[in-house]
Amino acid sequence: MALAAPILVEARRFPVGLLLVAAPMLLLVVFVLVPAASAIVSTLTDPRSGGPSLANYRTLLGDPLSRGNLFFTLGSTLAVCGLLLAVCLPVALYLRFSSGRLPAFVQSVAVFPLFVPGIIVAYALIRFLGPNGSLQTVLDAIGIHGFRSPYLTPAGTVIGLVWEGIPLTLLILLSGLAQIPNAAIEAARDVGAGRLAILTGIILPLIANSVTVAFSLAFLGAFGAFTIPYLMGPASPEMMGVFMQRTFSELRDPAQAQTQAVMSFLFCAAVGVIYVRSVIRSRRRGS
Repeated sequence: MALAAPILVEARRFPVGLLLVAAPMLLLVVFVLVPAASAIVSTLTDPRSGGPSLANYRTLLGDPLSRGNLFFTLGSTLAVCGLLLAVCLPVALYLRFSSGRLPAFVQSVAVFPLFVPGIIVAYALIRFLGPNGSLQTVLDAIGIHGFRSPYLTPAGTVIGLVWEGIPLTLLILLSGLAQIPNAAIEAARDVGAGRLAILTGIILPLIANSVTVAFSLAFLGAFGAFTIPYLMGPASPEMMGVFMQRTFSELRDPAQAQTQAVMSFLFCAAVGVIYVRSVIRSRRRGS
């Protein structure tokens, strides 16, 4: 009887849990899954015969401009993810194992872009990095000439997306580092382990899940970005978000714009699978 009581309580809670998730699941199906499935079916259908066809995808991948924009988006996104991890991981380690006013100030500055709209970030970087901007003025004043602005270049897009993505990436890494017990670090030090051995043997394996989550979210955010690539990026090649908008509104080709959207969705879905698997592994370890 004692064992049956918890089972009965869980059985009663089960319908309540289903009711709580029913509304958001319904919204997810109606506003995300159904439009996505409709777009995929539409891009795989020949408008003349109504039968299945890969003509839209052959056009997308066969066009040098479209293919170049896709590869440019993928390369820029991977560059953004790599730079974000390279910048945020050392900062997160410093904040995790330091105390005092200086680490608190560093964290406040690093998280500040989280509260700044993307369009403000873009215009601030244009004023700072653009031609005759603040950086060029300072360099000219100290005798350093020949500065080439990254504005309207691929580097401009990467710099803007990295600056915008630092807060979220840093917070995810800090969350993973916070779960590392100090006792494990102290025990490793007691047996003579150096900083590099502790980093590679204890810290990095324990935060591998957080690094995966940070990479996944950074990839999804950068691949689908529009504001910063539109304002700071080059006219050619273009990020896929800007390219889709131009294909739809300027070239008046909704079929190709939809095909570009589905192709982008497939890349992001592949990374989304990595994210979901990482979350599932984390929940299993927690349970």
